[in-house]
Amino acid sequence: MKLRIGVLCYPSVGGSGILATELGMKLADRGHDVHFITSSIPFRLNAYHPNITFHQVEINQYSVFRYPPYDITLASKIASVIEAFGLDVIHAHYAVPHAVCAALGREMAGRKIPIVSTLHGTDITVLGEDEELKPAILYGLRQSNAITAVSDSLRRETLERIAPDLTINVIHNFIDESVYKPQADSALRERYGLNATDRVVIHVSNFRQVKRIDLVLEAFKLLNVPNKKLLLVGDGPLMGAMRRLVSEMGLEQNVIFAGKQEQVAELLSISDVHVLLSDKEAFGLVALEAMATGVPSVVSDAGGLPEVITDGVEGYVVARGDVPGATAALEAILLDPELHAKLRAGGLKRAGQFASHDIVNAYEHLYEQVVHR
Repeated sequence: MKLRIGVLCYPSVGGSGILATELGMKLADRGHDVHFITSSIPFRLNAYHPNITFHQVEINQYSVFRYPPYDITLASKIASVIEAFGLDVIHAHYAVPHAVCAALGREMAGRKIPIVSTLHGTDITVLGEDEELKPAILYGLRQSNAITAVSDSLRRETLERIAPDLTINVIHNFIDESVYKPQADSALRERYGLNATDRVVIHVSNFRQVKRIDLVLEAFKLLNVPNKKLLLVGDGPLMGAMRRLVSEMGLEQNVIFAGKQEQVAELLSISDVHVLLSDKEAFGLVALEAMATGVPSVVSDAGGLPEVITDGVEGYVVARGDVPGATAALEAILLDPELHAKLRAGGLKRAGQFASHDIVNAYEHLYEQVVHR
């Protein structure tokens, strides 16, 4: 059944944008017409596809408004795309603002088009703490014809924080197996000044407080491993603060700031271990990407991370804030080749359980259900 699917997402770096974009591309490969309705082209939508159309939400500045009315403009754009292209279903990534805007756009268009809303974390774990926003989140979810969450942890938290009577399906994130796979790139190591004896720890994030890069730096400083290097990939509001912290710790010669990167598979492939010590993490897509490239992870026990990494099988799971525990886990992996090989093999096997084919099938089946219903 060929569908015309409208996709609402944040186009910037982040797990939700990555999933939305890669899911859209996979659906387009299967013959569906996919319409991205966003403020800019999603950063991973970097190639032409005949079945993908991008509709830009133009934000106009009017003196009557103190802040640009993005949500209203987005809803109007959704209505116009529904009318012009006869969409069959809208997939909103995030309850606020996208599910709410989808409901409003549907009302404007006067069509009973179904809405599928996917929860990625921030709309529940952060916005859900704001009592003023809870009614909007609940409205968006109740207006949805189906709700999914990227982890069982997030599903449970949504029921506890927002409403216990919601029906939420868990559909995990996935990786593109053609991109995330074991590979060697000695030229890339050389470009970053890495030699064969360097032991590389990698962290990838959007440099927000919740990612706790300060803890990553503390654990790395305590690391008693020769020729240690830390590769920090990403950018965000804490970039300046983290650069200062690296200087204060005297780690300038050991830490490499790689900046924001659209594709991280190559950077993961030149690393020995991945670390993510977040306070909150709905799923932890980068941990899955690391596994698929053959890189063990050390992660906190936040949110859905234990659903991705099994302690002692594909990597190690430590308590949130446990810097000594993270250091010990990193040392064990970096200093014991047999352990590294064991975790690598476990990770490659586990990554197969998040195959794109199965996850895309699950979404495709869900779309067909709500359209027929």
